[in-house]
Amino acid sequence: MFKPVACGETLPQGNIHAVSVSIPTFRDIISYEEGINSEIKRGYPRFVLHPYLQKIAIFLEEKYGLKKNQEVVLVSSSKFARLICDRYKIKSKIDFKEEFGVILVEKNSPDLENVLSFIQHVGCNLSSRYAEDFLFKNRLIKSLHVEEIVEKEDAKNIIISTLSSGYNQPKQNISLSVSGMNAIYAVLKGLQDKRSERDTIVQLGWLYLDCMNIVKNYSKKAKIFYDVKNLEALEEYLKIEGQRVTAIITEVPTNPLLQNVDLRHLKSLCEKHDIALVIDATFATPYNINLKPYADIMIESLTKFACGNADILMGCFVVNENSKYSYEDFSQYTDEPYIKDMQRLAFEIQGYGSRMKKINSNSKKLIEYLKTKKFVKKIYFSSFCGVISLTFTKSFEKVYDTLDFHKGPSLGTEFTLVMPYVYLAHYDLITCKDGRELLKDNDIPIDLLRVSVGMENIEAIKKEFDKLDYI
Repeated sequence: MFKPVACGETLPQGNIHAVSVSIPTFRDIISYEEGINSEIKRGYPRFVLHPYLQKIAIFLEEKYGLKKNQEVVLVSSSKFARLICDRYKIKSKIDFKEEFGVILVEKNSPDLENVLSFIQHVGCNLSSRYAEDFLFKNRLIKSLHVEEIVEKEDAKNIIISTLSSGYNQPKQNISLSVSGMNAIYAVLKGLQDKRSERDTIVQLGWLYLDCMNIVKNYSKKAKIFYDVKNLEALEEYLKIEGQRVTAIITEVPTNPLLQNVDLRHLKSLCEKHDIALVIDATFATPYNINLKPYADIMIESLTKFACGNADILMGCFVVNENSKYSYEDFSQYTDEPYIKDMQRLAFEIQGYGSRMKKINSNSKKLIEYLKTKKFVKKIYFSSFCGVISLTFTKSFEKVYDTLDFHKGPSLGTEFTLVMPYVYLAHYDLITCKDGRELLKDNDIPIDLLRVSVGMENIEAIKKEFDKLDYI
């Protein structure tokens, strides 16, 4: 049932808007991370520039007669272009008459590095569907990608209504954003502005790479507690510094170790010190755990389970009606997604509940199966999540090369998708002594395989893993 996909092929295959890419062998992983793999020209949009954005950049270079040493960088809006230019004191002498954001920086400069890092962390990417329409309108591509969508006038309401029902929150408390990271940035920025008398954001747990980057790089002050199980350390800190803390951000469960914090205890600490509790609910989804009694704001990357097909970049934040915060506190720091992205997600999200039911069922059965296998060293899992992480008693390279599941970044897909998480998310830590020590101190194995369980027949998934008995 599972067949190898060539290196560099989009996942899903043949989809110009895919957010994942096939990296089928361990050697491919290393060459990709070392920057020497010429076959991988696509990837997760916040990390790898989409080819349609490259085409627009070349078009604008010619349109405005730009110099060869100047780099055109595209973002979701002129609002974010101004924000980035102000942040890094970038001045452009050219007034770009475009509806999206354009930043002009010198090639191979610190400014360019800063701008690209900001876009990666904050997720203010220009939509590939917007880019497609722009190119088609200007006769730079001959056709548009054909996909199932809903009507424009229905799209946003379908998405918001589905999320409203899932999270049990009023529709007006839900805001869509151009990515999950953009939603996180908007919430943390809004909280810091609203509560300017406090200066600290607390990160609880080893979180997803760019969530940690946002806390580190875009907070006035950051305090990190990697161990979500050790709330006593957090409690002692808050006894002294609690009045300085704006918000605590965590994931339920955490990525990639699938650990769960004691939500009741954490909520009581936040209430005691008047701290906003922000929870990334991407793994939990609105269907797996009720976060309403705990979170002030819930954030979800809709790119994942809500989409199910890895062909869209979008996020949302959900303001709890029981909290003292409001939608207006955060909306100014995000951009609304492009209409065609909403039309596509509106089609996909209608199967969200049934998708999670099937994925969760498969996950539970797969965990029970893997517990019986000698090739498994350790299983990391949560009782309410469609993702598991594994270490093995056999060579990680051989394990990875043997499995023929789709292999690449992202998760939450209807097809099983595996990822060598630490190699793709934290290669910089693997390749330095201090980084390896940090991973070791936090019990994060380098040879960790994250499995996003799909909706295929569970026996077929087990059969694919059975191949590891013979290596």
